[in-house]
Amino acid sequence: MTTAAVPSAKPYRWWHSRAVRRFCRHKLALTGMAMITLLTLACIIGPHVLPYDMLYIDLRARFSPPMTGDHYLGTDPLGRDIAARLLNAGRISLLVGFSAMLLSTLMGALVGVIAGYRGGLVGAALMRFTDAFLAFPSIFLVLALAALLKPTPEMITIIIALTHWMEVARIVEAEVRSLREREFVQAGRMLGLSSSHIMFREVLPNAMGPIIVAASLTVARAILLEAYVSFLGYGIQPPLPSWGNMLNGAQQYLAQAPWLAIVPGVTITIAVTSFNFIGDGLRDALDVRSDHM
Repeated sequence: MTTAAVPSAKPYRWWHSRAVRRFCRHKLALTGMAMITLLTLACIIGPHVLPYDMLYIDLRARFSPPMTGDHYLGTDPLGRDIAARLLNAGRISLLVGFSAMLLSTLMGALVGVIAGYRGGLVGAALMRFTDAFLAFPSIFLVLALAALLKPTPEMITIIIALTHWMEVARIVEAEVRSLREREFVQAGRMLGLSSSHIMFREVLPNAMGPIIVAASLTVARAILLEAYVSFLGYGIQPPLPSWGNMLNGAQQYLAQAPWLAIVPGVTITIAVTSFNFIGDGLRDALDVRSDHM
């Protein structure tokens, strides 16, 4: 009695130790990871240890510059503490960024893996549907939806996710097409595994490398987009703070109190740059070709 030969080529696993070591050697990626960790911890813990609440108004301290008494980053036109508002705004902006990333990645991965594995008419239809969404400039689509719908944090998250899943779908579809004829997929078919099992239990885990890289960059784009939409007045609405509407409220006081714009602007820059550094590090660490270099 003979048994079927087991394919010798093993599927690529994105989590193997060499990828971790390569990521740890990427100094900018580690710097970005450290900055995002510190920023997230500051947004979670900071509001509980600061002496002022984000809604506390002290009219006598209006336009106080940074490092004035207990107002470490100064105050705004109403005398509210900027540090407290900045960290509470960070909770919302980061939560919107991470949540939009998760939703858009799930949507894009689902469309991409089905289109890439099925191919044929189904794959072509899904990719043309994706192309139709890509044909619309995302910023105008976001502004139109935000103007029509109530701009709560949850709604802004959904709007950003609905307009940013297409890039992930394109990446996943291309990766799955390259994997569907690999030996481990053929072995699964020979064993009688269902298409859904092969797609989501065999192929998708081996396509996670590009998905993770795309997801890290999507967080940065989501944070920027939320800030942009809120800056234009269509996003998160006061008194609920976000980095974008803090910039919106600061624009008429640039000459009188420039720190009102500098503080949230620098914070947005740090967050977006850090996520881009992390994305670069992940891309280099998960590059299969680097195993043979």
